[in-house]
Amino acid sequence: MLSLSLLLSSPSSSLKILTLTKRTIFSSLTTMSINLNSHVFTGNPLRSKTPKPHDPLSPSSAFESLKALLLQNPENPPPPKSPLFKVLPFRKGRPLASSSVTGDDVVSSWYLAWISLADCKGLFGKCGVQLTERSLVYLGSRAEEDVVYWAIDVSEEGGLVPELSRRQFCFVELRTLMVATDWADSLAVGALAIAGHARALLEWHNLSRFCGHCGEKTVPKEAGRRKQCSNELCKKSIYPRVDPVVIMLVIDRENDRALLSRQSRFVPRMWTCLAGFIEPGESLEEAVRRETYEETGIEVGEVVYHSSQPWPVGPSSMPCQLMVGFFAYAKSLEINVDKEELEDAQWHSREDVRKALTFAEYKKAQRTAAAKVAQMCKGVEKGQSLSAKFIVESGELAPMFIPGPFAIAHHLISTWLNQDRSTGVEAQLKQPSSFISKL
Repeated sequence: MLSLSLLLSSPSSSLKILTLTKRTIFSSLTTMSINLNSHVFTGNPLRSKTPKPHDPLSPSSAFESLKALLLQNPENPPPPKSPLFKVLPFRKGRPLASSSVTGDDVVSSWYLAWISLADCKGLFGKCGVQLTERSLVYLGSRAEEDVVYWAIDVSEEGGLVPELSRRQFCFVELRTLMVATDWADSLAVGALAIAGHARALLEWHNLSRFCGHCGEKTVPKEAGRRKQCSNELCKKSIYPRVDPVVIMLVIDRENDRALLSRQSRFVPRMWTCLAGFIEPGESLEEAVRRETYEETGIEVGEVVYHSSQPWPVGPSSMPCQLMVGFFAYAKSLEINVDKEELEDAQWHSREDVRKALTFAEYKKAQRTAAAKVAQMCKGVEKGQSLSAKFIVESGELAPMFIPGPFAIAHHLISTWLNQDRSTGVEAQLKQPSSFISKL
């Protein structure tokens, strides 16, 4: 069973319809105040295209330039045709970030704290450590800026933290940045995707330090995009790891109730979709049926695909999960919860779920998290419970809420919830679906 301790944040999207076989699923999200055109952690602006090998911005060419720059005397000019290099440090899976105040209403917003290659080299030198090309991992480039972006894990270099803190930079949990992201800020959304990709690569590097075949050390290849065993008799290639997960909203036969669950480790009152890892030798649809039956005793018939989302905020042992979302139609209704997997699972009416969405103040949670990041960067961190922000207008706690729009669970639930029974299917199908087309 996959652990989904998902916290919450802002907004929503509008949707149209998706049809498969005899079922019609409406894909239009009508949540709070901000529209999302794609899932969080997708749309990485550095990964739209991989340059050809001869391009100075390509992984191979950039890596050669990187080696030359690290070996050269700082007083000498850079090699000809060398692009600019920017580096994003990570410490224990946390990217380096900072915060600024924007607008008349004094709202904090975070940004990634990129540093130049020369600055990175100087910081390492102050700690008595020589920066090498194998320490850096290629993330991508922006051709219009002639810049190549890299990531580096500085978890072992504790001496860097005080120097970075003096610049009001701090290492922040990626999940906190996710909740703190203003979804109206396309730059912040893109930065979150970059940070997610970088964390997944660096955590994979930490997990693959030794060859699983012969046990010898591995070395980075292709600017850190793959690794290879150092044993000349082995030379096994190792590629970044992705852990596929099915996540499903189970719906009853009348299409009036949804099966939601919670785990004991969730924040209070949060309910979400069932989810679980795919096992070897089974299809995605089979994984949906097996996981649903194992955890709740519910038998599933028809399975309908919705969308997928990378999820690089899980434990470091699983650097990047790929959430594959489905609607699943129940053939039975009696619930038998596996208490080793779940704390509870219940059928919830459409009205109950609608209230959970209406009462959830995702924007307030986003601003709370953004203020927390700002405090951390100033060296003053206050512990706050984001779940306490989800209240009804009377000031009482909402009886339940679902994960925010950064999670695929939110979009599965919202899609089902916002079916428009008053509009004909044929009319809806003729309308373009901006949300679905971009997923």
